[in-house]
Amino acid sequence: MTTPPSRPRGPGAARAVRAVRAVGWPRGQGADAVLAAAALVVTLVLSVVAVKPGDRALWPGGVALIVVATLALAVRRRHPVAVLVVGVVVPPLYYPLGYPDGPLALVLWVALFTAAVECRLLVSLGAVIVVNAGFLGVALLRGGGGGDPDAIVDARGVASLSLGLLVAVALGQYVRSRRDRAEAAERRAAEAERSREEEARRRAVAERLRIARELHDVLAHQISLINVQAGAALHRRDDPERAYAALEAIKAASRETLRELRGVLGVLRQVDADAGTDAGTDVEASVGGPVAPPPSQAPSLARVGALLEQTAAAGLAVRREGDLADSPGGTVEGPSGLADLPAPVGLAGYRIVQEALTNAVRHSGAEQVTVSVRRVSGAVVVQVDDDGTGPAATASAAGGNGLRGMRERAASVGGQVTAGPRPAGGYRVWARLPVDDAAEPGGSARAEAAG
Repeated sequence: MTTPPSRPRGPGAARAVRAVRAVGWPRGQGADAVLAAAALVVTLVLSVVAVKPGDRALWPGGVALIVVATLALAVRRRHPVAVLVVGVVVPPLYYPLGYPDGPLALVLWVALFTAAVECRLLVSLGAVIVVNAGFLGVALLRGGGGGDPDAIVDARGVASLSLGLLVAVALGQYVRSRRDRAEAAERRAAEAERSREEEARRRAVAERLRIARELHDVLAHQISLINVQAGAALHRRDDPERAYAALEAIKAASRETLRELRGVLGVLRQVDADAGTDAGTDVEASVGGPVAPPPSQAPSLARVGALLEQTAAAGLAVRREGDLADSPGGTVEGPSGLADLPAPVGLAGYRIVQEALTNAVRHSGAEQVTVSVRRVSGAVVVQVDDDGTGPAATASAAGGNGLRGMRERAASVGGQVTAGPRPAGGYRVWARLPVDDAAEPGGSARAEAAG
């Protein structure tokens, strides 16, 4: 059996819906005031219509009870317990006293429903018990109901009244649970939005710090070398051969600086190849080449030899130890195991060596620096010693951005860095960068050999 399709809503119905939505229906306290006024009018009118012979006159007692009970609904959500007390007290007084039958009992149901929504369940259940006791007590005081066939004096009457009251409580609890779920969903949505915003801010800050660290590492070292070589060229004007050598070193350092800046700009303005935009062309035009260096030319401990050669060209004697001792060229291959380091570890070690050499060139007044890189079981140990005696060496290395950057580099891969004066003079930078040997190709064999 198929369900017939619903008839589409015509333009007249749509206009009616829009008109209903456009009406400014009162909400909150205004809606309660309208409800109280309507309840007063309806209760008075229907009570007058329901007058029968033998009923007690409405004026003044019955009217007073109706006014008090109905107008209390105007504050039912602001003071639900007070309105519930009025609803519990007035109907058990009104009906047993012989006033005309009217819809005053609806005030009790509304008050009970409101209490179930706004208060704990114990409040509304206690009100149900009090109402039953009140009706029974008044009826018994009048002598078994006083001849009123509708008086609640037996089990059937109590059961009927209790069932009706409990239905109102159940409806109130249902509305309360729906409201609580809606509020919880709104809180979760707001919390999720705040979490997303905080995460976005955290990522933005982390990315900004990473970019600042990259720019510092790239520019500080290379510009320092260029500055030293430019000064050397000026002092060697009478020796053209040495001056030209300094200019060649400046050219090489500036070329390396441009290459690394391309890599940083490539990260900053990365473009999805499938997007088909011209942003990548703009980046290439702005830096005069590809937006990022090939992976084989990325900074790493495997290429630290070229960095040491640049430093030596600036006039600082460089001595290699550890795995660098047998690899004088720009790359380190073979038994040393530095070529297959994880990219983050290789980059962190390279930047630490670079910053230590920058401090030695710029601040310490050192004549010789010793660079040691050793691949041990589970880690790479980097150590840079210089024989500098300049007064600015310690202060600059300890308080500037360089040491902070080295610590951040090491922490990013789970390592640690220490830096400070050596007992015999000079300055030492020491770093240990953990490496998961088992995860690297041939790592187990290297670990066994090291053991």
